[in-house]
Amino acid sequence: MLCSFIYAEAATLQEAAEAYGAQKYDDAAAMYEEIIAGQGKSSEVYYNLGNAYYKLKQYPKAILNYERALLMAPGDEDIRFNLELARTKITDKIDVIDRSFLSVWGDTLRNLFSSDTWSIIAIATFILFIAGAFLYFFTTTVWMRKLGFFGGFLLLVISVAANFFASQQKEKLLNRNEAIVISPSVTVKSSPADSGTDLFILHEGTKVKITDKVGEWSEIRIEDGNTGWMQNSKMEII
Repeated sequence: MLCSFIYAEAATLQEAAEAYGAQKYDDAAAMYEEIIAGQGKSSEVYYNLGNAYYKLKQYPKAILNYERALLMAPGDEDIRFNLELARTKITDKIDVIDRSFLSVWGDTLRNLFSSDTWSIIAIATFILFIAGAFLYFFTTTVWMRKLGFFGGFLLLVISVAANFFASQQKEKLLNRNEAIVISPSVTVKSSPADSGTDLFILHEGTKVKITDKVGEWSEIRIEDGNTGWMQNSKMEII
């Protein structure tokens, strides 16, 4: 991945890249944080920030930034590979609930592209569908009418699917309900209070899904299906 972004100051990014190349990872991380705060967000900068934190062995922060990069560029295999590598460095190894083949296949297909790319595909295929409909209704040649009918039908299916995937990706970006545990260890409670029963312990770097909120507490679910309550201050939203 390139450490570049058309709307950021080139000198700042160049300095960050040079610091990273010189193994000054603290400086590189600080510069990338500054770029995100002052210039805006991008998958490239989040990815580079994650790499800097990985080199510093701050794996929870690396995971957090890889996850943020992946939200913006879900089809990027470099981000996904580094995220999985960082996950091997944390304490909690949680078994994922078995999912159906169709569910896994659907997520894999959706994550090929970002919401913007899926939107472009949806628009392009719908325009081609209109062209296919024109062939079917306004030509007399049999093979062209067949092409217009079957090709148009396929393009309409693709357009609808692309619209659906685009809306899902957009929803994930706008309504972020996943977080990374940032405290060394957290006791998950049965209710949103310190007096709640202790259920299980999570460690920094673990990903949780937020399902409800009450004051300073959030109900969370982890990938094995277990649920409980933890304080918002113990995690950071992806």
